[in-house]
Amino acid sequence: MPVPAVEIVEVSPRDGLQNEGTTLSAALKVELIARAVAAGVRRIEAVSFVNPKRVPQMADAEQVMAAVPRGAASYIGLVLNRRGIDRAISAGVSEINFVVVATETFSRRNQGAGTSEILAAWAEVARAASAAKIPSSVTITAAFGCPFEGEVPIARIVEVAKRIADHSPAELALADTIGAASPRDVSERIAAVREAVPGIRLRCHFHNTRNTGLANSYAAVESGVAVLDASIGGIGGCPFAPAATGNIPTEDLVYMLDRMGIATGVSIPKLIDTARWLETQLMRGVPGMLSRAGIFPRAV
Repeated sequence: MPVPAVEIVEVSPRDGLQNEGTTLSAALKVELIARAVAAGVRRIEAVSFVNPKRVPQMADAEQVMAAVPRGAASYIGLVLNRRGIDRAISAGVSEINFVVVATETFSRRNQGAGTSEILAAWAEVARAASAAKIPSSVTITAAFGCPFEGEVPIARIVEVAKRIADHSPAELALADTIGAASPRDVSERIAAVREAVPGIRLRCHFHNTRNTGLANSYAAVESGVAVLDASIGGIGGCPFAPAATGNIPTEDLVYMLDRMGIATGVSIPKLIDTARWLETQLMRGVPGMLSRAGIFPRAV
C-alpha cells in the first residue's frame, strides 16, 4: 500500500555538487541549503567528511556547517571512517550517514577497502555516533547493480543489510548508484530487506541514469517506503562510477507525489526557482524537467 506522506531528503548540497565540474563556494552551498529549507525541506544531506584529495568539491564541510541556518532542518554529514565521524561531531551535524558498497570491486574503487573492512569501520562509526547521541543511517550503494560486477544478487543485499543492522542504524537506505533498476527490482529488494531487518526504517536513493528514477520512486512508495532522497535540478552522481549521471530531481519527484495526493510539505514553485538558480551558478542546464515545463495546470 502506498504511504500517505513522503519525507524528502535533499541531497544536492552533497551528492549533487560532488560530481560537478564547477565547484561552488561555501557561501553558495549555504545559499542552496537555505533555499531548500525555505522550500520546506526538513532533512538535508549538507556535507561530507571525506578525503578532500578524492572529492575536492566537499573540502569546505566545516565552513559550510558553521554557516547553515540552525533550528530549521536536520543536517546530515556523510562519513566513511572514524576520522570522518570525529570531524562531523565537531562540526555539529544533526545526523551522520555511512556508506557500504554492496560489491567488492566497487567498494575498493570507491572506498579503498573491501566490504568486510568497510562493515568493520561502520561498527566503529556507529559506536562513536551513539556515544555522541547523533542518529546514524547507512546507505547500501550499488544495491541494484554494479558498474564492475554487473548484477548484484538479492541475497548479497540481504547479507550486507543484516551485518549493518547488527549495529542498530536508525535508517537503512538502498541506493541505485548507477541507475540500473526497474520498478520490479525495487519492490523485490525492499520486500527482501524488510523481511531480513524488520523494524529498521527504509529509505531509497535513485539515480536517473537510464531514465527510470521516478518510476522506481513510485515503486518504492507503493512498497511502503516513506523516505526518498532527491536532488534539486537532478544534479549529481557518483564520481567513482563510470558514466554515472544525476539523481532524481526533487522538483519532478514532488510534482509526481503531489499529483498522487501524497504529501511532502515541500513547495514546488520554490524548488523550481532553486533549480533555475542552480543553472546560473553551475553555468549549464540541469537535467530536471519541471523547471522547463512548469506546473500543470498553470496558475491563471
